[in-house]
Amino acid sequence: MPTPSPLTALAHPRSMDLATWGLLVALGLIWGASFFFGRVAVAHIPPFTLVLARVSIAALALHLAFGRMPGFYALLTARWRALLLMGLLNNAIPFTLIFAGQTQIGAGLASILNATTPLWTVLVTQVLTSDEKISRAKLIGCALGIAGTVLLIGPAALGQADTPLWAKLAVIGAAISYGFATAWGKRFRDLPPRVTATGQLTASSLIMLPVALLWDQPWQLAVPPLPVIGAVLALALVSTAFAYIIFFRILSRAGATATSLVTLLVPPSAILLGVLFLGESLSLLEACGMGLIALGLLSLDNRLAITRRATG
Repeated sequence: MPTPSPLTALAHPRSMDLATWGLLVALGLIWGASFFFGRVAVAHIPPFTLVLARVSIAALALHLAFGRMPGFYALLTARWRALLLMGLLNNAIPFTLIFAGQTQIGAGLASILNATTPLWTVLVTQVLTSDEKISRAKLIGCALGIAGTVLLIGPAALGQADTPLWAKLAVIGAAISYGFATAWGKRFRDLPPRVTATGQLTASSLIMLPVALLWDQPWQLAVPPLPVIGAVLALALVSTAFAYIIFFRILSRAGATATSLVTLLVPPSAILLGVLFLGESLSLLEACGMGLIALGLLSLDNRLAITRRATG
């Protein structure tokens, strides 16, 4: 999302009750809003500094929420090397690429390109892990998703001078980074989710601190307007720290596959906010690309096959 990688391992789907579906919809809206908040903030704050603000404020909030739990910091320090790489792959790199892309493209298009994350996750886990192999449904899903991505970054990039190709590729790069983060994140299955979330955000804060200081020299930047400060706080506290809490609650109730459906809900919410508040629009070609990506995600999630078996 916009936002951490929603896919972990593709598991057998579990039924979700009404409350869990409500949480899923809420998470989709929150992560969709992250692209809106990011678009507002990046107009005044350079990407490196914005990433630092997002992850450090979110990390501080999680430390305050969970730091007093027995054994919390012992678990963090025992796995700090692995968490450092997780913070790089799941926060520092993708957040920076998304914000860089959003200096040129809208919140809606950025969220659609980010929705290709599960496609890259399947390809990366196929290469780097031994417990997830590509099936026919996954191949179809990847083909549909890649076709949708080509529609979004190919003809549209050639025909629209105001949406440069590099900005779209930056967001695609973020989605690829999330794919690698998913493969690496399998090693944290034995840790409580709150520990992994806090650890990776703390690690990404330490990574981004020297980068932002050296590159952006934030002390020389003008103080942003109050609406921008509000967008940064919402991005960190709502779309990052609070979103993690909701995400892990859904994960514990419904499993990884059901939780990954949130990826389908992020683009519509981001597009709606962009149209209502930022004056953005979506071309017919981009809408078709989004539709192909949605079909690809459904195929990857195996929902279409399950539906056919249930009604056949």
